[in-house]
Amino acid sequence: MSRLKETFEWKNKKVLVTGAGGFIGSHLVERLVRLKANVSTFVRYNSRNDKGMLELLNRDITDQINIIMGDLKDSHAVRNAVKGNQIIFHLGAIIAIPYSYIHPSDFFQANILGTANILNACLEYEIKKIVHTSTSETYGTARYVPIDENHPLQAQSPYSASKISADKIAESYYHSFDMPITIIRPFNTYGPRQSSRAIIPTIITQALTKKNVELGSLYPLRDLTYVADIVNAFIKIAEVPKSIGEVINVGSGKEISIGELAEKIISIIGKKVKVNFDRMRVRPKNSEVNELIADNKKAKKNLEWKPKIYFDRCLILTINWI
Repeated sequence: MSRLKETFEWKNKKVLVTGAGGFIGSHLVERLVRLKANVSTFVRYNSRNDKGMLELLNRDITDQINIIMGDLKDSHAVRNAVKGNQIIFHLGAIIAIPYSYIHPSDFFQANILGTANILNACLEYEIKKIVHTSTSETYGTARYVPIDENHPLQAQSPYSASKISADKIAESYYHSFDMPITIIRPFNTYGPRQSSRAIIPTIITQALTKKNVELGSLYPLRDLTYVADIVNAFIKIAEVPKSIGEVINVGSGKEISIGELAEKIISIIGKKVKVNFDRMRVRPKNSEVNELIADNKKAKKNLEWKPKIYFDRCLILTINWI
């Protein structure tokens, strides 16, 4: 299979983004359009014809994208979406961890079968570069920190199990078929358009509208990176040929506890808000991921990537958006 050249030009490049209606996906689509790529998006069909976060993009962006409604579990729909493109960003997945305890089979079908459908279509049409999206949840609770790409994978939720499986399928296609694929493994991402189920929007929305913020465990440590920095990493991975066949962590390399995060957000908002412990929000005993801190040396070396945006400033941008 051919490889992308060292000198990369996005203009008129035919690109497909799956999961484009999601948080990170919508920001990636926006960036690709501004880079003058020819962008198609694959969005899960629903009876409302709701295109997710793409609905929030400015008209000058949405007028330039081709929106394809479908389902990752439908191999025919996936083949049609992939055909004719040069680069695939595969972000499509079901991601809500609490929901994975209730309906795990949904995750296995969408995240595992869906990924297999994407990769089979990419194999058929000889796609030049595939960026497959993983998650830091695949590592589970850290056995050592910071977590590098050699850290053991630990399935501590049905969601993480589905993503580990999808990652391994991607890895197998690289080894078996010489597929030009890279696995990007973002740590916790935040910013405008993120679902209210995520920790930062959860804290912000409660702090803005209530006297109390109800949270589960306050001690877990997280590595938080602003969405614009994460999108930069996606772009660089697609541009850099030597990323092929690699798993690459993308995170800040800094940690903050959920409790400290809540206090920081409340301080920025400037209200008298009390943080309460809500047992119903706690993960099952052996499923909690206590510590996720990225070792991002590989991203810095292979991609010349590092976070550029200050945490406090980005929290203010996110609060203002909400």
